[in-house]
Amino acid sequence: QVQLVESGGGSVQAGGSLRLSCGISGFSTSIYSMAWFRQAPGKSREGVAGIHPSGRFTYYADSVKGRFTISQDNAKTTLYLQMNSLKPEDTAMYYCAATLGFVTEPFRREEYNYWGQGTQVTVSS
Repeated sequence: QVQLVESGGGSVQAGGSLRLSCGISGFSTSIYSMAWFRQAPGKSREGVAGIHPSGRFTYYADSVKGRFTISQDNAKTTLYLQMNSLKPEDTAMYYCAATLGFVTEPFRREEYNYWGQGTQVTVSS
């Protein structure tokens, strides 16, 4: 059974940094795609960063490009999201997502079959 467990959220002032982690277990193969999504109150869930199963390619939403970095450990048991220069508009619940194999649209919610429970990030001005 695949399980994703996020941690690392919290409250920070604008300009600060946080690093989110997502513990991954249950996959029987190393070929799976992963991404971070977020959902602010009253808004739809949006993709912010994705990573190719090989780890060689990463994808970012324009709103976070240059500020956020997605990465994974060599064993692919933990996915990270380093968030720098945080802004109040980054306030949201952040979710880790995964699916077997490859995705064609890294920021399309329907591409992912597995989701974590979310971790809250709050950025104050």
